[in-house]
Amino acid sequence: MALQRILVLAVAFAALVFAPLTAQGQGQGTGVITGRVLEAVTEAPVLGATIRVVGQGAVAQSDSVGRFTLRGVAVGIVTVEVRRLGFAPVLRGDIAVSPAKPAELTITLRAIDVQLDAVTVRPEAFPAQMPASTPVSTQRYDAEEVRRQPGAQEDVLRAISIAPGVGVTSAARNDIVVRGGAPFENLFVVDNIEVPNINHFGSQGSTGGPISLINIRFIESAQLSAGGFGARLGDRTSSATTLTLREGNRERVAGEVNVAASQVGAVLEGPLGSRGSFIANVRQSYLDLLFKAIGLSFIPSYTDATLKATWRPTSRDAFSALTIAARGTISFDNSSDSNRVDNSQVLAPTQDQYFSGLTWKRLLPRGVVTTTLGRTWTRYVTAQRDSLLSPIFESRSTEGENSLRTDVTMLAGKGLELETGTIFKYASDLRYNATLAGFTRRDPNGTPQPFGVDTSFTALRNGSYVQATWQWRPRLRLSGGLRGDWYGFLENAVRVAPRLSVSAQVTPSTTVSLSGGRYWQAPSYIWLVGDAGNASRLKPFRADQVVAGVTRVIGSDLKVQLEVYGKRYGDYPARIYRPQAVLSPSGFDDATTDIPFGLEPLQSSGTGSAFGAEVFLQKKLGASPFYGQLSASVNRTRFTGIDGTATRGAFDTPVLANGVLGWRPNARWEVATRIRGSSGLPYTPFVLNGNLAGTLDFARYNAERVPLFFAADVRVDRRFLLWNRQLIAFLDLQNITNRENSTAPQWNPRLRRPEPNESIGLLPSIGLNFEF
Repeated sequence: MALQRILVLAVAFAALVFAPLTAQGQGQGTGVITGRVLEAVTEAPVLGATIRVVGQGAVAQSDSVGRFTLRGVAVGIVTVEVRRLGFAPVLRGDIAVSPAKPAELTITLRAIDVQLDAVTVRPEAFPAQMPASTPVSTQRYDAEEVRRQPGAQEDVLRAISIAPGVGVTSAARNDIVVRGGAPFENLFVVDNIEVPNINHFGSQGSTGGPISLINIRFIESAQLSAGGFGARLGDRTSSATTLTLREGNRERVAGEVNVAASQVGAVLEGPLGSRGSFIANVRQSYLDLLFKAIGLSFIPSYTDATLKATWRPTSRDAFSALTIAARGTISFDNSSDSNRVDNSQVLAPTQDQYFSGLTWKRLLPRGVVTTTLGRTWTRYVTAQRDSLLSPIFESRSTEGENSLRTDVTMLAGKGLELETGTIFKYASDLRYNATLAGFTRRDPNGTPQPFGVDTSFTALRNGSYVQATWQWRPRLRLSGGLRGDWYGFLENAVRVAPRLSVSAQVTPSTTVSLSGGRYWQAPSYIWLVGDAGNASRLKPFRADQVVAGVTRVIGSDLKVQLEVYGKRYGDYPARIYRPQAVLSPSGFDDATTDIPFGLEPLQSSGTGSAFGAEVFLQKKLGASPFYGQLSASVNRTRFTGIDGTATRGAFDTPVLANGVLGWRPNARWEVATRIRGSSGLPYTPFVLNGNLAGTLDFARYNAERVPLFFAADVRVDRRFLLWNRQLIAFLDLQNITNRENSTAPQWNPRLRRPEPNESIGLLPSIGLNFEF
């Protein structure tokens, strides 16, 4: 069956690729690149920078506001070199040039002392120096690197999950599991807005889900910091992911229509007057049609829309507005007894959500101040029913939060950079109405404890920070920061987090770094209503981190990195009804196997540790037609619950490896493959006999492991020029080995025994993107 699917799609793809209309696509075609060149720290425009397309004749200079336009650029994927006296030159590769619309870029240059012989002045694809806010453990991916990722399913989180130290929970989800931490320990920042969950059907109280609600074609860059980040980022103990959404082009109105494996969408962009631009999209899934066609009894569907507008009324001011809204539903076919039994093990979420923000950037004489007013809002309607359609779990929740953030960056003197800022968050709309059957919520003695709550509350918090970075010597940089967080809804708790880092350039191409600090995180709001005593027992939990690494840049586009890290957790949420365990969920698919969403008695007494080593090799697309990255890590994670016994963490992954290899022989073709492998995650087996049969046996908490996870994906892209328009067709073969990766076993209520819970095997798909 898998082979048949490959053959059918391969024939369809070949028919498309070699159709008669390809005769219209053999011309080279040209396009336009526009953008801005800014100083990396102050974001001031850089006048007189020379921008050229490597290997072509297109050259331009930036004007007084940093803008430039490159015309007559050959269509395809190109590399741009940027130089300006007094700044470290850079290479920006993977720039997609289309005849239909201009490519819009923002390029940052870091000032250097041209008299210093320690400074490497050849242009490089990697920054000569990492920002003070993310000095270590940070990888940045540009738009094209995200878009073409094999097996990413048009999902930005799946695309960046190849970063070193990042694991997976299952093939069906995009949870970011970083260095043994739970998914809820990850911070997501979208255009300076901190967003609790950026997924359709997202897990309440956590951050993962099946698919991101952000259109992958909006991504300008995606950056993941796996730890050791500076004082500017907080309220998370594992990682920080920053997504920057691109602006619409300012040249002309343009658009694109795309069809992928599970969705269809349209994007429109263009100028707003002479000083602004807009970009908008809408997407609709057709998962419901696919699921019905293959006979599944639960039917998901989702819709989302995005609008971003930018306006620069003066050379010193810039305003941007962003709104992303989404709706996701799951319906059931309960027309047969078999379907009702199958559906009784599915927890079905319906979600309406949006987040929006208004940002004002103001350039100062030697700095920049950025202020963002944000709003996030989600309504969760979640239900699970047994085979007689009686309720097992029902929940209606609303979480709405307003935020006001201001950040200031200044060059205070030669070699001295100062950052300070504050963020206030006011959760004005927290409402929870939930019921949970007692047999799914048992205390340590096995006694059913049914649950019901109908409550609302508000929450106010603040985080403020200051950080100084000093270029003490030409080859030595020191950075220190202090962050303070106040949690008004947790009995006015105040927590202080120091951060320190040092970076030494031991040779022009080799840098050694060390970073350490304390990181605090508040419990998720829904955990506070899981028991009458949770609000007083729960408090912020912490992780102390140390990261040491060495990075070497070889040539202009090859980087080798080695890092070791250690984390120690304290005050972690521990489960009173499960004294062997701490709370570390990813997604909840079945309320009958474990208590969902932290709706149980909890207390802040858990501890834990994680440590490991990672090696990372990355080759950017440049003069060579090959690109890729390889990473491997060894890790160990342990947590201790209320009973005082240290056990494997729920995301303990002793061995983890990711790899991508791509080949672009010319402007029309591209072939890439992605390989992921890891040790299987721990799981808790079921009780097999007696009254508690079918419940998890916490006396053997995380005692078993699922088999090794392995997946290999292949993607082929083909570009066509059609009447000065561009069509991109791709064939994406996910899990080409047809391996059915396992997650924790599932209980079969009819046969009263556990059964393997395996993902689907080979999943081939064809995608089309037409730019006009």
